[in-house]
Amino acid sequence: MKTSRWWQRFPIISFLLGVWLPAWIMAQTTPPTQGTTSPKPQNDRLQFRLVGYPRKHNEGRIEVFYKGEWGTICDDDFSLSNANVLCRQLGFVSATGWTHSAKYGKGLGKIWLDNVQCNGGEKSIELCKSRGWGNSDCTHDEDAGVICKDERLPGFVDSNVIDVQVDEDRVEEVRLRSVVPTKKMPVTEGVVEIKYKDGWAQICDVGWTPKNTRVICGMLGFPHERKVNKNFYKARLRKRAAEREARAKVNVSAAARLPPKANVKPITSGLKKRLPPKANVKPITSGLKKRLNTERQKHQYRLHSVACVGTEVHLAACPLESNKGNATGSCDGGMPAVVSCVPGPQYVQNNGLKKKQLKTTSTVRLKGGAKLGEGRVEVLKNNEWGTVCDDRWTLLSASVVCRELGFGSAKEALTGARMGEGMGPIHMNEVQCLGTEKSMWNCGFKNITSEDCQHLEDAAVRCNTPYMALENSVRIVGGRTYYEGRVEVQVGERWGTVCSAGWTTKEAMVACRQLGLGYSMHAITETWYWDSSNVTEMVMSGVKCTGSEMSLSHCHHHRTISCQKTAAKFSAGVICSETASDLVLNAPLVQQSVYIEDRPLHMLYCAAEENCLSKSAASANWPYGHRRLLRFSSQIHNIGRADFRPKAGRHSWVWHACHGHYHSMDIFTHYDLLSSNGTKVAEGHKASFCLEDTECHEGISKRYECANFGEQGITVGCWDLYRHDIDCQWIDITDIKPGNYILQIVINPNFEVAESDFTNNAMKCNCKYDGHRIWLHNCHMGDAFSEEAERKFEKYPGQLNNQIS
Repeated sequence: MKTSRWWQRFPIISFLLGVWLPAWIMAQTTPPTQGTTSPKPQNDRLQFRLVGYPRKHNEGRIEVFYKGEWGTICDDDFSLSNANVLCRQLGFVSATGWTHSAKYGKGLGKIWLDNVQCNGGEKSIELCKSRGWGNSDCTHDEDAGVICKDERLPGFVDSNVIDVQVDEDRVEEVRLRSVVPTKKMPVTEGVVEIKYKDGWAQICDVGWTPKNTRVICGMLGFPHERKVNKNFYKARLRKRAAEREARAKVNVSAAARLPPKANVKPITSGLKKRLPPKANVKPITSGLKKRLNTERQKHQYRLHSVACVGTEVHLAACPLESNKGNATGSCDGGMPAVVSCVPGPQYVQNNGLKKKQLKTTSTVRLKGGAKLGEGRVEVLKNNEWGTVCDDRWTLLSASVVCRELGFGSAKEALTGARMGEGMGPIHMNEVQCLGTEKSMWNCGFKNITSEDCQHLEDAAVRCNTPYMALENSVRIVGGRTYYEGRVEVQVGERWGTVCSAGWTTKEAMVACRQLGLGYSMHAITETWYWDSSNVTEMVMSGVKCTGSEMSLSHCHHHRTISCQKTAAKFSAGVICSETASDLVLNAPLVQQSVYIEDRPLHMLYCAAEENCLSKSAASANWPYGHRRLLRFSSQIHNIGRADFRPKAGRHSWVWHACHGHYHSMDIFTHYDLLSSNGTKVAEGHKASFCLEDTECHEGISKRYECANFGEQGITVGCWDLYRHDIDCQWIDITDIKPGNYILQIVINPNFEVAESDFTNNAMKCNCKYDGHRIWLHNCHMGDAFSEEAERKFEKYPGQLNNQIS
């Protein structure tokens, strides 16, 4: 008898083998077709990047790193769902659009994916349907691009190339819990806790190193770390644990002495009869049970084996291990991780400690940011400030800048002049930091040539800053939107309004900054139309700010309330905005265009009517004689992030019949001639009779034109040119004696319109006048030079001759 094979005894298995085996063989010999997913080896990690030009940091041609080679994705069947998946893998929350036909330029090398079709919910592009890896009939003329929403996923590392790690246990939020009770802010020392479910969990400190502490401190806004007294915390935590254990035993014994459950009637039994049937009544024992559970609870350890190298900008970027699933574990042989951080000088309240702190750098600064710790990066070279080009700009380089300035690690490294365009030179390009440098100047970088970069590529940062809880002591109420309303502050335990006497743009700027709402667009002094709050008491008056303070309480104000109009309808209010304009003057043009004109009086009647002449002109023998005028052109650029608009609307502009135009601002520019000791010897002023876009950068359209009673303003990226031959574009120097002077021009001198930076509104020049001719030299914006160079400028003795070297 012949022995049958084992699978012949089971007809079902024979049938399955007959159907499945040929299909499997065919699948191995046939190339993947459209509609299949593209598996990849488990150890082959995908990487993604955005490249191309011109682009912002959150958009570009999408490229994939697969099998050791970068490649593109074809735009066939591409959709917003595909873009959503890719943007999340790049660390953004979602996509706002996508591009086709190689909008950001053609890529090189492989076209890795084609006919990609995602539903939008996939965790990785490899889980979407496609023709398979490397199987494409496209050319690089069809390379796809994505436009991501400019909002990062919490805990995601922002770099040039972002490693894709779909991790359900990603660390999103970290805090320091102070073990020693304190009301001082910020908290600089305590137990490290991470957000876990609806509460907080600890990190096991076994193997904990100072490099881990450095990363934690950087995340919390501190530039440096220091050694912590671990024995103190060990004893303190043990004592607390013992106290909890003792309380738990007392509560357990008290619960044990209660009568048996069967013989106890809840005190609510009689009450239930008197309540509606659906009334929710809990027995008195429920609160006790909850309290007992809390008392028994020990430390919850979520993370362990943290091994940072010290340059990471987020704990999520460090090698670490978390407990499996949603569980928390114990920490054998260890305790909760405790760190101690050193705050930057801006956050040290004790003057004695402040002197001991490391001084922040004087060769790097941030400009144009709404909050402390953010802005366009500028560096000092040869006594002149300049910007940094964003080529190869990463979080590592941005973190070196942040720590150098007394903040923590970088939260965002921004490209494409996201904090406004700078003026003047660009000093650095392709900055490459390792993350351990003490200064940005210790990093590798390239010098700039005129072809390399433009100010459209200025790099910027947002740094991690310490939590100060300042927003808890101010609020705005009654407004139509979240960004406007009447200002109310907390003084002690009382909430109240702020006196509007002396309330200007500077004070409103501080209020908006404290609220975290950006810049102030308008400082409101009558808020009767926002009177929707029950708060009527006035608790603050006489507020005077420089505009750079973090809180209204840091500004000068009266110790006792002194306000003529204490009614709530006259209290201070604000309208805030995330963006603001920023006006700067083209200093070289002033220097190049200056000259003297002796202008006959009969041609100056309109100028006299608008007070554009010195006081002595009133006693002149009109219309005979002349006035000596110092004339020049001025070109005013808007390098901010919002259009510059007059404070007043068209309904309140003033018509000047003599010149035949409207004035939208009473004083738009001050022109002053100063003596060497700063005394004003001659002055002029310019009303903004016509704010318009004279010219714009390439790709930007003009929006404002004065003709036909049109809207006035200066668009971002445009400039308004006041030519030297326009009335009032001068200083009357008829009464000035020959000598050395300083010419000073100030835009928006009364701060009537909000700007992101007022320090660059002034321009100064050294001036020599010999009675017949005039020379200007060293013309520069008020904040363009170093402090040393500015001191030399102010003490400049003047030219010994007419030769300017």
